[in-house]
Amino acid sequence: MSTHYYTTPIYYVNDKPHIGHAYTSLATDVLARWKRLAGHEVFFLTGTDEHGQKVEKAAQDAGMDPQAFTDQVSQSFRDLAVTMGFSNDDFIRTTEPRHKAACQALWTELASRGEIYLGAYEGWYAVRDEAFYGPDELTERDGVKYAPSGAPVAWVKEPSYFFRLGKWLPELLRRYDLPEGHPERIDIAPESRRNEVKSFIQQGLKDFAETPQKLDLSISRTSFTWGVKVPGDEAHVMYVWLDALTNYITAAGYPDVSAERWKFWPADVHFVGKDIVRFHTIYWPAFLLAAGLPHARRVFAHGWWTNEGQKISKSLGNVIDPLALVEEYGLDPVRYFLLREVPFGQDGDFSKGALARRLNGELADALGNLANRTLSLIQRNCGGVLPAEAARTEADAALFASVDALVAGVEAQLDQQAFHLALETVMSAVREANGYITVQAPWALKKTDLERMNVVLRHLHTAMRAYATVLQPFMPTTMAAMLDQLGVPADQRDFASLATPVPAGTALPPPAPLFRKFEAA
Repeated sequence: MSTHYYTTPIYYVNDKPHIGHAYTSLATDVLARWKRLAGHEVFFLTGTDEHGQKVEKAAQDAGMDPQAFTDQVSQSFRDLAVTMGFSNDDFIRTTEPRHKAACQALWTELASRGEIYLGAYEGWYAVRDEAFYGPDELTERDGVKYAPSGAPVAWVKEPSYFFRLGKWLPELLRRYDLPEGHPERIDIAPESRRNEVKSFIQQGLKDFAETPQKLDLSISRTSFTWGVKVPGDEAHVMYVWLDALTNYITAAGYPDVSAERWKFWPADVHFVGKDIVRFHTIYWPAFLLAAGLPHARRVFAHGWWTNEGQKISKSLGNVIDPLALVEEYGLDPVRYFLLREVPFGQDGDFSKGALARRLNGELADALGNLANRTLSLIQRNCGGVLPAEAARTEADAALFASVDALVAGVEAQLDQQAFHLALETVMSAVREANGYITVQAPWALKKTDLERMNVVLRHLHTAMRAYATVLQPFMPTTMAAMLDQLGVPADQRDFASLATPVPAGTALPPPAPLFRKFEAA
């Protein structure tokens, strides 16, 4: 058994949760659930990012104290995790005492190593992004300058502590290019994001070859107070990204590296949106290397959703509320669709028509109908009792070729975060079983070969148990119901238990529909 640590980004509490938050956490949840079923020890972390000028302003706009404001919005993210069925082991808030202590410990360690110095900063700053931008990154419209993200920027000048980021950039580039499996490799996926990050650093090193200190990072602010105080200089609060990124080691027990949870660090995968990939692949590993700590093994940046072909924005009123989706379609169908429809890492378009077509075609017609046909035949033709195991014949070979390879095939895709391909692996096997039941026609065998009928139904039961088992991370509630209908004991639903057959003679309950169909738009 090995340990695995998976994280979502901590979500910024200046607004309520939307589909992007649910999407990132869902991917993390599926991978965590999979590894638990494979017998590994897993730590799954999510939480909220509650400091910074943007949160302070949002609280002011709401007429609330920042702490009361963050308490309220943070709870909405906890509620989202419950509604979406996420299995996180911890929920961290950056306003917690444990986190403030970890941030100050990391700062003190960096300062003791000479990685921090006091200076002054001036530059174009976007409050919305909590980030500075170079003049060549800006665009201008109607006299207002904008960051690449679309956020307006303003010229800011203030005293600031700096982190010696420039000295670490060549080392980061070296680690990006190490071979897969190398313990020092910083793995960035998909490949397009890795290339983007490398290009960004290479251009910076080229532009400031003679003045590398210009690549250093401002890591404190004096223009607002809502943040973690800098140790020994409380006129400054820590830059929100130094504060936020530290959450991943706070939850693992830092600064107590003898803590039980520290065994999980470094994280196996940080799941993030593509808009924050630079922070996680440049700033974060540089902070850790400078402090003498190991960095995460992999950062995976997923894409963004549009809504019926339109960019999602509050001004357009087309923000997708995951809670409303779950209420309309059910939790497991929504979980399935979000990871099935679009390759993880690419942008995708959400439409209710696509959701209905996917759910009807794959869940209701392919998987649900197969289960109902098979279990109904066992009820009618076998007295509701599971037939005995039987030897496989050449006619059964194709069915079991897909079944026997299922766990390894799905895991190989999940280890690359190819969630849509993992689900295609399962659905391909389900299609094979649907072909098998059509060709074998157990309803006809009742009249011509009762023994073969029992064998076919038992083989189909074995196949469906495998499908339901590997789909548990994606659709935990529905697959639990399917495994109930298949008579699989609650303590035999992990991958290792697939080698232990359900005993012949087990009484199976009458089948009930697992999925409902939806009207396609």
